[in-house]
Amino acid sequence: MERCVVSGAGFRHLVFIKGGLGSAPDVHVYLEGDGLPWVSRHRIASDPTPRSPLALRLMAMDPAPSVYLGRPCYFGLADGDPCRPWLWTHGRYSAEVVDSMRAAVRAVLPPDSTARITLIGYSGGGVLATLIAPHLAGEVRVTTIAANLDIDAWADHHGYSRLSGSMNPADQPPLDARIGQLHLMGERDQVVPPATTARFLARNPMAAVRSVSGYDHGCCWLEDWPGVLASLDASAVAIEVQ
Repeated sequence: MERCVVSGAGFRHLVFIKGGLGSAPDVHVYLEGDGLPWVSRHRIASDPTPRSPLALRLMAMDPAPSVYLGRPCYFGLADGDPCRPWLWTHGRYSAEVVDSMRAAVRAVLPPDSTARITLIGYSGGGVLATLIAPHLAGEVRVTTIAANLDIDAWADHHGYSRLSGSMNPADQPPLDARIGQLHLMGERDQVVPPATTARFLARNPMAAVRSVSGYDHGCCWLEDWPGVLASLDASAVAIEVQ
């Protein structure tokens, strides 16, 4: 993988690139989970970088040209301006974050690229995928994995404070029909119970949803990822998870 730092809208983003993006008809863009925004219930982390980046390991298994896009202030960039803890706590899905990540996607692709972009987001990265997708031109698809697509329902379920500075996908207009959606959930997920996503899915009735028996928040997405990727070559709304 090629490692670089790209500028978004006011922030820098660590990026890993695999494969040639120049003439690729399809590019997969991986978005990581929330990482470690809090050290404990009452102590904010000074560096929110994930300790076990599942989305990066998923990308490593992907034969397609791919981009792993880090969030603002993650991966050693937390000390730079204008980073502040709000951006990885209550504002982790804010317009400020979304705008910069959208700009970073465009910055990393060749200026004349017409590639179909598939945003693949794990956990909170899936939240960002649904928020970024409407602002990208061309053909766009969204695949989320164990994503907290209604952040209010998720916070209420756990007794957390709601993320008052963030946009909630369940409160946004439905994604345009041009954006193919697949949402993968683990039946045993206790971090993001599938029931907490009901309001988002009701607002997006065209989305394909697969609840996978025996899976939880972390298990066993790596094991079955090659099969999911193979099905992405067809249509996002026709994916079957074995």
